[in-house]
Amino acid sequence: MAEQVLMPKQGNTVESCIIVEWNVNVGDSVSVGDILLSAETDKSTIDVESTAAGVVLARLYEEGDDVPVMEPILVVGEAGETFEVEKKEEVKTASAPVVEEVVAPPPPVQPVVSSSASGASPRARMLSEQLGVPLTAATPTGPKGRIVEHDVLALAGQPLSPAAKAAALEQGVLPPATGSGMGGRVLARDVEAPVTSGDLSAYTDIPVRGVRKVIARRMVESLQTTSQLSLHAWADARALKSLRAAFKADEETAGITIGDLVNFAVIHALKEFPAFNSHYLGETIRLFDHVHLGVATDTPKGLMVPVLHGADLMSLRQISEHTKILAKRARDGVAQPDELSGSTFSVSNVGAFGIEAFTPVLNIPEVAILGVGTIALKPISTSTGVEFIDHIGLSLTMDHQAVDGADAARFLRFLMDTIANLDSLLIRMGSNGTL
Repeated sequence: MAEQVLMPKQGNTVESCIIVEWNVNVGDSVSVGDILLSAETDKSTIDVESTAAGVVLARLYEEGDDVPVMEPILVVGEAGETFEVEKKEEVKTASAPVVEEVVAPPPPVQPVVSSSASGASPRARMLSEQLGVPLTAATPTGPKGRIVEHDVLALAGQPLSPAAKAAALEQGVLPPATGSGMGGRVLARDVEAPVTSGDLSAYTDIPVRGVRKVIARRMVESLQTTSQLSLHAWADARALKSLRAAFKADEETAGITIGDLVNFAVIHALKEFPAFNSHYLGETIRLFDHVHLGVATDTPKGLMVPVLHGADLMSLRQISEHTKILAKRARDGVAQPDELSGSTFSVSNVGAFGIEAFTPVLNIPEVAILGVGTIALKPISTSTGVEFIDHIGLSLTMDHQAVDGADAARFLRFLMDTIANLDSLLIRMGSNGTL
């Protein structure tokens, strides 16, 4: 009797998987446990095993299709056997071409070849130099096909800069009527020789699918279903830099980074402000006893958020080690769904790119997310005058449905003070905070 193989469920948050590549064709023999296909979730890439043995009678989806979990994907039975398949819903999508080139009309600035300039009046020649309009662009209307002043004046547009005049006359191109300068003045960059090696208006359309499509949907959902407010601040980073230098000098702690130190401070702040370690569920707000820290990670497939489950129970060194392991698994595409779900608060760090501040988008249903920027010198008034002191950028986005702005300000202020005095905190907590 024919059996159906279902797209397996991958954790509680994965609703569908995209088929990346089939490993079997219709007519192939398969055994229980054989790898049928590889599929991509919004979090990782998985191998789907066969739960039946026999001959492949039908593949119900093709590569690129987005298949709901627990939906039939394959029929296995005896060769020649008839079967029926009843799907819950039709979700197949035709694969779009990866590249599509579109050719638009030619660019507006082109070389002009018209009548010979030898038949031009002196006034026409003078006006040509004044306006930057090549005589070869003019249509002669004078006696015996002679170019006259009126023919040049008819081509005049907005005034040209000296460099634009020289370029237009040298290249023999008719300058545009309006340029990109103030008041429409034509600048040198507006007068360019056409590129003959290719079409400047050609472009490429790339279908939005896979992880990118899921990320896009979730970002829109986050902004549409929450009331997001962002606060921006700077924290004294001198303790961070001195700690990082001390750890780097010790082989056992050399891997602890500025980001790890900030995450450690965030976890400490969340224990003092449990309202930010929660999920907003509409009718209820779920407060968590432990901190499950999501660390946004840039991967070849897009943004992923590995989760440090029970981060409040980890030492600084454990936080550093686990973060690196999870980030690598996410970048390699082998992270499991439970490693990429269940976060109660997230941190997105773009300091390595030199970004000072930004507005992170909530990772719903979390009520807050912290954006971490770069370290930069800031002028600070001291008892001896103005000093330039290293500060790190912090941007807190919160859901105003769950927490108030004043509470968010207090949380951010506490975090700023924690970062500024992190060395003292680590001493109080034990040997380098690793106990």
